[in-house]
Formats: sequence, structure tokens, C-alpha cells
Amino acid sequence: MNLATNLSGRLRNTDLPTSKALYPVFEAVVNSIQAIEEKNNLDSGLIVLEIIRNSQQSIKGTGFAETLENIIGFTIKDNGIGFGDKNIESFNTLDSDHKIDKGCKGIGRLLWLKAFSKVEIYSTFKDEKNKLKNKFFKFDETQGFAPINDYTSNNTDIKTTVHLINFRENYQKATPKLADSIANSLLEHCLWYFVRAEGIPKIIVKDGSESINLSDLYDSYMHSSAYSETIIIKENNFDLIHLKFRASSSQKHGIALCAASRVVKEESIEGKITGLYGKISDGDGDFIYHCYISSEYLDGKARSERTSFNIPENTTSLFSETEVSLKDIRENVLERSKEYLNDYLSENIKYGRKRVDDFISQKAPRYRPIIARINEDDLVVNPGISDKDLELHLHQQLSKTERDMLEQGHDIMTNFGDDIEDYQKRLREYLDTAEDIKKSDLANYVSHRRVILDLLEKLITQDSEGSYAKEELIHELIMPMGKTSNETHPDDCNLWLIDERLAFHNHLASDKTLKSQTITGDTSTKEPDLCALNIYNNPILVSNKQSLPLASITIIELKRPMRNDAKAGEEKDPVEQALGYLKRIRDGNVKTFDGRLIPESNNIPGYCYAICDLTTSIKERCNILGLQETSDHMGYFGYNSNYKAYIEVISYNKLVQMAKERNYAFFEKLGLPTV
Repeated sequence: MNLATNLSGRLRNTDLPTSKALYPVFEAVVNSIQAIEEKNNLDSGLIVLEIIRNSQQSIKGTGFAETLENIIGFTIKDNGIGFGDKNIESFNTLDSDHKIDKGCKGIGRLLWLKAFSKVEIYSTFKDEKNKLKNKFFKFDETQGFAPINDYTSNNTDIKTTVHLINFRENYQKATPKLADSIANSLLEHCLWYFVRAEGIPKIIVKDGSESINLSDLYDSYMHSSAYSETIIIKENNFDLIHLKFRASSSQKHGIALCAASRVVKEESIEGKITGLYGKISDGDGDFIYHCYISSEYLDGKARSERTSFNIPENTTSLFSETEVSLKDIRENVLERSKEYLNDYLSENIKYGRKRVDDFISQKAPRYRPIIARINEDDLVVNPGISDKDLELHLHQQLSKTERDMLEQGHDIMTNFGDDIEDYQKRLREYLDTAEDIKKSDLANYVSHRRVILDLLEKLITQDSEGSYAKEELIHELIMPMGKTSNETHPDDCNLWLIDERLAFHNHLASDKTLKSQTITGDTSTKEPDLCALNIYNNPILVSNKQSLPLASITIIELKRPMRNDAKAGEEKDPVEQALGYLKRIRDGNVKTFDGRLIPESNNIPGYCYAICDLTTSIKERCNILGLQETSDHMGYFGYNSNYKAYIEVISYNKLVQMAKERNYAFFEKLGLPTV
């Protein structure tokens, strides 16, 4: 195949994502390593990767990428074997098999032209007659491989210089600007060479006056020496290198699949091994774990660009016995990683489980009944996990338990079997699980009440600026404004704060005009804070024909905490306001929610609640209206015969106290705060 003739088409079909922008540069460095290996001078080998910017300058110590000039190219120099005749012939042949034994695909220079517009190469080498030669050649997308030229040089050292020129903008933008970031990425890409027994030549990353030795960088990264082993997956050998890096906030535990001595695919494994979260420690301090995997199988499955593998994520049943999938590799490697890290994960496991236990005990007791039904590994989390993420994690486990229970129940109902003892055993297990889940639901409901009480206490407490919450906030907490019971989820209605009986109603309206409510028949635009209609069957009357139900009406008025401007009249007196609403409802001929008239509307029992702080003006209005003060001095009560209504004025302190007392036993059983 002629390179110049087919180059444009091959470039279009060559994939190089911008996330791999530096990959062509790193491939040039790997070529240099191989050239030095071929010369057998690893100990004295030297590779220099120089960063070329718009304007070269001393940048050491700047620390800010935005102050640096753009990177426009790279130069790679090495003292390897040089571009001899065989290497030049191979370079001019796409898909060359010249270095196939090293896993090379023969298309590396295509990647150069994906990221750079032109490449120039200068090389000094010895020919077959051991004569020193200097050769220069270049290639680009337009002209392809240009003729080779000799050039005159006084140089007597064998070496090669590769110039990658005009970094294309889309790849340039995706490349980190700092030299140390580029050096770190190069180290990760070539890490296999650093941990192998043969060693590696000296590699320098140069940026103006700044110079970084990758061997020093490797030493600073390494926490301890590497550990190697070989595993077999479906008759294929895979070599594993377990590494411990010194802990860094930018690193995560991971595995890397390699081909042709390069990293091709990396995956984070945090959370995939019990206790493997964040930093882990041994006797020498904190470290980050990585495992590098290589094999002939991976070499043969790497895509030509070496940016991914032609390996399925999972295998179909037809080839599952022989074909290796990514899932097979991952599961087998993780099993060995778990074994390698076992001694180091105990502290993380202990603190991760404690995080779950503390969260359930203090904030989410609803999950306590199902803990025994959750896999132990799923109860170990990252100790630093947020409450929100931990809640989501536990909810997933609860959902899984419920799903398993439903499957178990379906199996029991459809598959009785012939063994009655086995059937009874399965049925008992199913009922035990169902009971635990119902306990969890009850615990969740009680926990919700604890949270609502805490919120109410905050709303009625003076803030740092000496102000109190507005009436609307308290209203929303008890019942969403502008809604009816048919428009609101039951958990959003917290009328139990006032009276447990209010949870049982046929119709509830919050801040809705009387005209808009089907129960009233009134045309007024007045808006009671809360209006509830209870319908119940007569427990005494027995008749052989259907009897219309009786009913009760409850009106609740809320006032801003510590409001002290009460006076006569519906606009300023919450009790008069509630009584006024009650009268308007009765005068409109009260109906059931489905629109049926209720006989003798004027005789329907009425209950009026005023929720407010007992300020001086409120106390005065209660006394004028003839209400009795409660024995604890935290409220007033009475009966107005003219309105046929029971009246109760409840202070916010009493509201919270009564709700706590009613729920005390439930909170105590769940280990929730009771004061």
C-alpha cells in the first residue's frame, strides 16, 4: 500500500478522541524506548520530550496554566538505534509488521497526523556496513511521505529527533498546559516499562527552563515496590502488577488494561471492593491502589489506534465457555485485588459500617428492621459519604428487599410443591420479610413526624436578626397552601400536630376561597387557613333504609409567632375569624364532597382552632370572648352556644409539647430524640 496515495482515507478512518490528545506524543516516546532497547543501551539510554510553545520562556514556579503560552508542538529526542533502512521502509508502509512482536500495529504515524499537521524526522544511524549516516525526511496529510534526504552533520552520536509540528486546535485545547501534568500523564501511559524487571531509559520532560525526570517522578509516586502475579481466565494468561502509589487527592483506585506495553483502558474501582474508598493505609502511610493487566490476549484484541479493545462487555451463551469478556477480566482481577488489599481494608470497613449504623440510629431508623436482610458488603460505605447519598443507597437496598419479597411471594402462591414442610418454611420466611418491611414503613412515618416537629420548633424560634417566621411557612408545614386533600399527598398534611383526629377527614381545603369549595355552597371569597369536613355514620340509629351521614366542620386559623396586634373584628381576632368562616359555611347549606346536601346544616358540630402565641392582645381577646385558660397556662378553650362551636386557642409552645408527648413512646422505641 502506498502511503501517499491512501493516507487521506486512512486518516478519516483513524479514530483519536480529544481525550487522548497526547496519545500520539506518548507513542513517539514509546518508539524511542523501543529504539533504545533495540540498541541494547537501556542503562545509558536518554529520551527528551520537549514542549514547544508560541513563545518559549522560563515558566518554572508560575503555577497557573492560564499564564502559559499555547502548546504548538513537541520534539522527541533519543539515543536509540536510529532510523536505519529497515525502519524507514517500515515507516513508509501502513500496517507494517516490522515490530509486530512488540505488539505494534504499524499505524502510529497516522495518529501523529491526526493531531499535528506535519512531522519532521532527523536521524543519525549506522548502516549495514557500520557506516554513519544522517537522514532527514518529513510527511504530512497533503504530500504524504516526502523523499529521504541526506544532510551534513558533525554529529558522531547515533540519535533521532522527531518534530511534531502545528498542534491541531481541537487537540490543543484538550491538552493540559502545565509540564508536570503532561509528565504525570506520560508516566501513567508508560508505567509498565517502569515496573518491569528490564528497567527503562532516562526520560526527561522539558518545558523552557523546567526539566522533569520521569524516574524521579516515579519514585515520588511509588509507595512501595510492585507485586506481580499471573492468573488464567478461560485458558488465557493475564499478568497482573499490583501497585501502591502515594496518596494524592487527584488519584482514584483503579485498574488499567494494557496492550503492547501501553495503557489502553482505565477504570475506577472505588466502591467495587468492600472497603475500598478514598485513601487506604499500611504501616508506611496512605496509598492509592492500581492494578495493571497485560497479556497476549489483550495485545491481539487492541484496536489499531490502541485507544480501546475489540472485546465485548459480556459474552453470549453461544461463546461464553471460550470467549473472554471485559466482565470476565474485571471480575477475576477484582477478586485478586481484593485478596491483595485484604489486610489494608479493615479500618475502612469498620468506619464504613459505623457510618451506616450511626446514620440509621440518629437519622433514619426506618432501615433498622431490614438491616439483617441486606448483604453485609452493602452495609459498608465510604465513611465520607453525604447523608443524601447514604439515604439513596439504603433506599435502594430497601427497594431490592421489597422486590425480592414480591418475587418470593409470587413463587409461593404459584408453586406450592409436594413438600408441605418446605412450603411452610418458605411461607414463614416470606411473612417474616413482609413484617420487617412493614416495620420499616412505620419507622419511616414516625421519623417523618420527628423531622416535622424539629422544623416547626425552628420556625417558631426567633432567628439571628430577631425576627420570626411568617405565617405562610408554618401553614405550608401543616398543610400546603392553595390545595385540597384530593390534590395533596397524605404525607404532606401534618394536621396531627394539632389533633390526631384531624387526620381522618373526607375533605380538606387549605387557603381556598369558600366559593371554590364544593362543601360550602357559599359565594364568598374569604379564605380560611384550614377547613375540614368530617362525615361519619350515626353509631346509634338503626334503620332499614339508607340514612344520610352526619358531619363536623373544623376551622383552623394560624397566626405569625409572637404577633401582638389582636383586636375585635374578624380582621384581627383569629377566634372571631374562625367563627365567621364557620357561619358562612353553614349559611351556604353544607354539602358532602360529592355535592350532596347534608340535612340541618346549622346544627353540624363546629370546631375552631386558633394557633398563635399567647401575647397580651391575644389573652385579652380570649378573656373578652369568655374562654377558659388551661391549667398549664399555654392555651384557652370554651364553647360558644350561639355558634354551636367548640373553641380552642393553642400556643405554639403547647402545640409542639402536645405533639411530642403524643409521639414520645414512638420516638423512644426508635431511639430518636424525645426532648
